Amino acid sequence: MTYPEAIQFLYGLRLFGAKFGLENTFKLATLADNPQEKLRFIHVAGTNGKGSTCAMLENIYRAAGLRVGLFTSPHLVSFRERIQVNRQLISENEVTHLVEELCELQNAAGGAPALGRRDACPTFFEFVTVMALKYFAGQKCDLVIWETGLGGRLDATNIVTPLASVITNIAFDHQQWLGDTLEQIATEKAGIIKPGVPVITATDAPDALAVIAKVAGGKNAPLTTVAADANPPPTSKISAVLPRATATLALAGDHQKLNAAVALATVEILQPKIPVSEAAIHTGLTSVSWPGRLQLIQQPDGQTILLDGAHNAAGASALRAALEKEFAGTRPIIIFGALADKKWLEICTILAPVAAQVFTVPVASERTAAADELAQAFHTASPGLAAAAAANLAEALNTCNDKPFILITGSLYLVGEALERLGFSPAGAGERGLNEWTAPQFQR
Repeated sequence: MTYPEAIQFLYGLRLFGAKFGLENTFKLATLADNPQEKLRFIHVAGTNGKGSTCAMLENIYRAAGLRVGLFTSPHLVSFRERIQVNRQLISENEVTHLVEELCELQNAAGGAPALGRRDACPTFFEFVTVMALKYFAGQKCDLVIWETGLGGRLDATNIVTPLASVITNIAFDHQQWLGDTLEQIATEKAGIIKPGVPVITATDAPDALAVIAKVAGGKNAPLTTVAADANPPPTSKISAVLPRATATLALAGDHQKLNAAVALATVEILQPKIPVSEAAIHTGLTSVSWPGRLQLIQQPDGQTILLDGAHNAAGASALRAALEKEFAGTRPIIIFGALADKKWLEICTILAPVAAQVFTVPVASERTAAADELAQAFHTASPGLAAAAAANLAEALNTCNDKPFILITGSLYLVGEALERLGFSPAGAGERGLNEWTAPQFQR
């Protein structure tokens, strides 16, 4: 099998959509000799900030000298972004080897019937989850930063028992699968809480926090809440490091300071098991990188391009706050694209007041929202705003090539396409189509 053949096999697994539940993942992991039992995890769920928090945790523990695995999704450009060790992407050869090995294990066990019914074949995410576990175990990682895919309770990543369960926040997103209320969404996210395992959250919505507290209490899982205006205990390393580190935090935006506080609270709680020095914490926060989240690119001609995957209302609000603070007095030309199943009308309404002009584009996805409808939404939100639909991102960028400040936002799919087109791709080949999936409603 070649790498392109391995990727094509993974594309084929998309035909099974996404099935919520842990049975298939446990069965496949069992065939792979349960690699999750050989690893230590920090499991991270939440609506926004999961990836950034994971990146901070990874950078802190790597600065402390640990060999750290990082599992995140979706990828921006290359599938290999999803599975990293010490921020080195898994190699094409390793991807190929793992696909072959897991296929052989399934075949030796009798193929699909060995995993149950025909419709119990592993989905793309289930298969990739076990690939990652097997890779991290083979790489002898000291710790794995483990991000959920969707929700938590029935997410394939939930077969692990972590050292700590992190729930960054609860906001509205993926309502068609997670529920229409914050309580329902919190119930799904709180599904990662394990008996006796500490829980850390920055959730501030009272109804959602009440759900998390109830689940944590029922499982005797110590709960730590982190607030933007809260001061940590004066004896903690957080107290010593947080003011200095967040003042020079490598990730822009005030919302990242809260994510940093969540990461630091997690590090503090795990100090008895994984000691980390103040110097490692400071280094980890001040040197962290996470593409596509308020990522600033300075072009040789002086043009500034800001990339941010604000794909829900809470993310758009954080982006707007960052624009108003970090770029006060400057309005960007916004290039915007969104998926049709997102609350794009709300996002357009939030961003319209800070735009000088808007070009809307289709996202390279079968689920894209229509560019003309997006343009109309911006115009409705701000009638004096010039908003026009472009045929694609390339056309929009070409139209704006002499403009000083451009913001590309709305969907991580669009941000990934922009990184690839601008030559700032974090990996070699575009495999964004692997992010596509459909999911049935599941039972709460």
